[in-house]
Amino acid sequence: MMDLAELLPAWPEWAMNLLLIMGVLLFFTWAYTIFFPDDTSESEEDANDTVQVVDAKAQQNKEFLAFRRQYILVYLIIMLADWMQGTHMYTLYLSYNVNISALFLTGFLSGAVFAPFLGSAVDKYGRKRSCIVYCVLEIIINTMEHSTNFTILLTGRVLGGISTNLLFSAFESWMTTEHRKRQFPEAWLSRTYSAASVGNGSMAIIAGIVAQVMEDFLGQIGPFQGAIGLTVAALLLVLQWEENYGEESDEKKEESSSSGLYQQFVDGWSTTFKDSRVWRIGMTQALSEGGMYTFVFMWVPTLLSLDPPGGVPTGCVFSSLMMAITIGGFLFPPLQSIVSKLFTCTFAPELSATLIYTLAGASMAVPAICLSSDSSSCFTRIIVSFIVVEACVGLFMPVAGTLRSKYVPDALQGAILNIFRLPLNAVVVLGTHATDVMESWKVFSLVSACFLGAALLQFSMMLFGTSAHITTTTRSKQD
Repeated sequence: MMDLAELLPAWPEWAMNLLLIMGVLLFFTWAYTIFFPDDTSESEEDANDTVQVVDAKAQQNKEFLAFRRQYILVYLIIMLADWMQGTHMYTLYLSYNVNISALFLTGFLSGAVFAPFLGSAVDKYGRKRSCIVYCVLEIIINTMEHSTNFTILLTGRVLGGISTNLLFSAFESWMTTEHRKRQFPEAWLSRTYSAASVGNGSMAIIAGIVAQVMEDFLGQIGPFQGAIGLTVAALLLVLQWEENYGEESDEKKEESSSSGLYQQFVDGWSTTFKDSRVWRIGMTQALSEGGMYTFVFMWVPTLLSLDPPGGVPTGCVFSSLMMAITIGGFLFPPLQSIVSKLFTCTFAPELSATLIYTLAGASMAVPAICLSSDSSSCFTRIIVSFIVVEACVGLFMPVAGTLRSKYVPDALQGAILNIFRLPLNAVVVLGTHATDVMESWKVFSLVSACFLGAALLQFSMMLFGTSAHITTTTRSKQD
């Protein structure tokens, strides 16, 4: 009879232990959310509610769950398709023997060039329509990946910069506006963002396996063919959505119909610069996500440089890191609930964000300190710090979404979310460049500084008064 050990992958013991520990932690985190759900927002004032009110709340919750499933299903499909491409794009271009750095740089530059204008078009011409354009672009881009012609691939990267901006603005803008349009409680938005964070981490884990199977059967292009099929499925689901625009009221609709795309563009930039809370949210996103993307470039070479026993099975470590993101997504609702109960203030999301970014900054200080001296005995501390920072990523994805929905006006969601991507692209480019020219410990010091800078920005939002412009806009949406 075959020994059980022969059926397991030939991974080093430390990697198998890491995967097992993360699997156990993920299971218990999931079990905690199942048996101890955060239902404070549903149970407020239940003692004074009449039967009719209770029934109305139950019906509203049922409608909200159906709405969230409608959005999350599409989100999971498009993120699975996106992860499948991301895990194999480098190796595909490597097999084509083309200039890989030029292709990736083109994608970043395209995103930066189109970001300031694309968001205004999302608000003006419709979020659903923009999601449809995203799906069509992704189908075209993944079809172009079949070609070995460098010009065609370069064109695909230009389109990829456009589609990336749509991915991170159109879908969220549609969901936030539709949530308010259906008059669901504002507090429930964080539940959708948390579910999206959990789903994103889960899709990343699944994508690695599915993409590898597709590659085994269909070659290097297999994951991209799978992404085409998934995107077609997402497109069919998006077609069933209702349309919404960057408009708040009937008066606003009349003004919008007479104003052009240029005015939408101007309004987005004007709002961003006039209200400090909006641009601080944007800079927080740029610093935190820029630090995250720089970490992505660093974790593999850092672990390889430490030369752990048995080597570094990157697929195994990647799955462990993605489990940490999923755990973070599960932990956000209870964290938000605890912060709200302990401090009973209107700045619960800001305080949660401050704590999360501070923890992320502290975790990245660990490899910075270890690698600046003798790193031979630091492997365990460094791998734990990597797990912690990825759990923070899972936490700050929903908290960032909650803050954007709180301060960014519905009418300008698409425009402002794309404006946010300008400093983000700048930080990513600088961080990527730093990985090539600086020592590892210095790069991790910069990543830690990015997270701590984001924490300071969030802390400053609790110290200074609320902007009249954003408060008025937000309250008009809630009314």
